[in-house]
Amino acid sequence: MRKGQSSLCRLAAGLSLLSPLCLAEDTSWTGWRGDDRSARLPDFKVPDPWPDSPESVWTTEVGTGYSTPLIIDDRVFQHARKGADEVLWCLDRDTGKPVWRKSWPVRFTPGRGGERHGPGPKSTPSFADGRVFTLSIDGTLRAWSAADGKPLWKRDFREHFDEAHPYWGTATSPIVDGDRLFAHTGSCEDGALFCLDPKTGKDLWVRTEEANCYSSPLVETIDGVRQLVEFNHDGLCGIDVSTGELLWKHNFPHRGNNQNTPTPIRFENTFIVGGENRGMFAIRVSRTDDAWSAEEVWQHRDTSLDMSSPVLGNGQVFGFSHFKTGQMFSLDPESGEVIWLGDPRAGENGQFLAIPGHVLALTDDGRLRILKNGDPKQKPSVVRTYRLADGDTWTAPALVGRDLLIKAGEKLTLWRFPSGL
Repeated sequence: MRKGQSSLCRLAAGLSLLSPLCLAEDTSWTGWRGDDRSARLPDFKVPDPWPDSPESVWTTEVGTGYSTPLIIDDRVFQHARKGADEVLWCLDRDTGKPVWRKSWPVRFTPGRGGERHGPGPKSTPSFADGRVFTLSIDGTLRAWSAADGKPLWKRDFREHFDEAHPYWGTATSPIVDGDRLFAHTGSCEDGALFCLDPKTGKDLWVRTEEANCYSSPLVETIDGVRQLVEFNHDGLCGIDVSTGELLWKHNFPHRGNNQNTPTPIRFENTFIVGGENRGMFAIRVSRTDDAWSAEEVWQHRDTSLDMSSPVLGNGQVFGFSHFKTGQMFSLDPESGEVIWLGDPRAGENGQFLAIPGHVLALTDDGRLRILKNGDPKQKPSVVRTYRLADGDTWTAPALVGRDLLIKAGEKLTLWRFPSGL
């Protein structure tokens, strides 16, 4: 049992592996961009000084795909592809050795222009209450027992749609909020947001007004109302988690090949995101009595997000623009003013994690840059650059405690930082 787990956790582990009682703040990475989808780790202990290199603990071949690994106590879960099958791995966190493995056939041919990204999976699983939920490249949702890999239920959304995924395949990640599981499926022309019972997979409500896209939603409480904030095919909107009612919306439609892919970030009651070739924008959400409004605070085309999601770190928004053949940037969340631009030709994609006073930036060439941003109004500086892979690092990393998981190509590697302050 890993250091930091309580006696209550150890007791629960004796009764049921991966009981929800065992989850401590520093022992889990339960889904896309972490437990709250912010990619922020305020409790990370920053090394002083940063090492010449983190320690490489183990490397395991798991298969292709862009799914982020999950870390649940002493287990790692990885959704990947081996040949004609998708695979869900459960690995030992200390050794990388398999605890169990489940596979199932999934046929998928990438749409034109997406061939080099392969047949997935691209969606990141979600963990809740002892279950792992996977969303395949073809739009099929499955629930598994985290303890032993037993299949619990499956939803094939082709019962609703001729095609249950957008043109380049499913990339959105499912999300669990209490006793509700959300997944947006269907094509770019015909889709639906499903609210399901995570225990059974049965519908609680279905919203059919918006088509599917590639972005993953988040769940937020705004003015006391719990809502799903989603960047779908039509734009950015807030949906009541209890009823599926549309609360507010900002039109920003997916146009042609310029898809809506990044996950929004929240700054106070403002949501910031962008779309390919269409720049960045910020939407402030408010309510007067029962009337909701979504006001555009700023918008510009100085930078533009493609497949990379931004992160909020120490008062700045960090992102990876596809302009200038790939360029990292930071901007002021209140005004949208660009504070810093990194070197051009930095790559095709970047993934970010925010820790105290720093941002970790992983580019698709396998380099991890440690950006120091101590002042919200000043340009960050690169304090370390690590080569963690030879390339093909399109997958977002997972960071728990001192452990950083990097998936590159078919390999998953656990890197470990020294103890911080």
